[in-house]
Amino acid sequence: MKILLTGSSGYIGKRLLPVLVESGHDVTCCVRDIKRFAPPESIKSRINIIQIDLLDRSSLDIIPEDIDGAFYLVHSMSASSDYPLLEQKSAENFRNAINKTKVKHVVYLSGIVNESDLSKHLESRKNVEKELGKGNYHLTTLRAGIIIGSGSASFEIMRDLVEKLPVMITPKWLNTKCQPIGISDVIKILSKTIMNPRTYNKDFDIGGPDILSYKEMLLEFARIRNLKRYIFTVPLMTPKLSSYWLYFVTSTSYKLAVSLVNSMKIEVICRNHDINEILGIQPVNYQAALKSAFSKIERNEVVSSWKDAFISSDFEYNISDFIEVPLFGCYKDIREKVFVDRENCIGKIWSIGGKNGWYYGNWLWKVRGFLDKLAGGVGLRRGRTSENYLNAGDALDFWRVLYANKKEGRLLLYAEMKLPGDAWLEFRIFENKLIQTATFRPLGLIGRLYWFLLLPLHGFLFKGMIKKITEL
Repeated sequence: MKILLTGSSGYIGKRLLPVLVESGHDVTCCVRDIKRFAPPESIKSRINIIQIDLLDRSSLDIIPEDIDGAFYLVHSMSASSDYPLLEQKSAENFRNAINKTKVKHVVYLSGIVNESDLSKHLESRKNVEKELGKGNYHLTTLRAGIIIGSGSASFEIMRDLVEKLPVMITPKWLNTKCQPIGISDVIKILSKTIMNPRTYNKDFDIGGPDILSYKEMLLEFARIRNLKRYIFTVPLMTPKLSSYWLYFVTSTSYKLAVSLVNSMKIEVICRNHDINEILGIQPVNYQAALKSAFSKIERNEVVSSWKDAFISSDFEYNISDFIEVPLFGCYKDIREKVFVDRENCIGKIWSIGGKNGWYYGNWLWKVRGFLDKLAGGVGLRRGRTSENYLNAGDALDFWRVLYANKKEGRLLLYAEMKLPGDAWLEFRIFENKLIQTATFRPLGLIGRLYWFLLLPLHGFLFKGMIKKITEL
């Protein structure tokens, strides 16, 4: 069957895509920025890729007419303060475009919305469902609560909290009940739902067998990690204070923290388990989902991460807009150094950041990350998705990967830290030497002052970094 997959470069889409291909489906991947979409090499020749923007109706004209089914895996949570309006408009444009095709079935992954008093985030998901339900096709809505998997926002936030804080003074919403589900079960349910007549024109809540409070989830997380943790809940933390607490302690952006806190005050428990019987699936429990996630991390097999989505920062841009580093009106720090072993040099470049750090003056990088957090930026806590691989679109600490070609020996990063201007960091192999270039395009007088004030520090860091990268 011919399947249209929106959100192909997102956390769920990246994991669903190979499953659909291996099931024999002819998949057309919809992405907003084709330069930041890196599907597995093993399936590249077996998929079609189109670039669309759901907020631009004219871009949707390239959607194939002969599709049988479609997945709607798009949401804009925290991308801007107007995200409910943007989500509704995106759904409306998608519905109108898809109505012009031969599509028979659309599957939408939403959030559990079984309370009348919903958060802004969950209310927006419900409105998207209403918009999609007006189409000339069968709609199935799968409503999930907390998704547990390596790289998921929920998992990574819990990991930050548990592994960094022996004692937690937490908001009272940690006593809220929810029904987590493992990412592998979400993918199974999605793949088995498409074009299944028994699911047409229905909505289902999907969750694992355990109903737990967020506090219980954190304590179980700690137990599996063999960590002794103490959690105390207090009624004094307002939603705003809770958002700041989550933002500073974890790798989440502030806007995402606000959305999560507002949603976490509401119970997300499945109404029934009909979908499990229909599809013949028995979801694993919370403990098994956690162990599976850690297994993937230990084997360095994290397929996708929420941090690679632009909602992990306050930036909304296409990579193509920044992949050409400007030549004029910029300050540059250019350094060249001969290396002895090309493979060793490239290996170090491709392993930079995250746990490995930046090879020189790491404590200064950490200070810069902390200051960035104080200024409302992303800081260093995002790390990297994989220890060995980098793809365009990946988050790398407070940078975004714009271009990564190991064979060519070129890595280009764009700064997502708070800056009075734009910044790029490029590593390029030329013959037997490494060329390392830091480029800064200042914004006004403050930007120029910023560059000259930090010039001695940059000289110290960049000189030491290229030396470490090129030595054996």
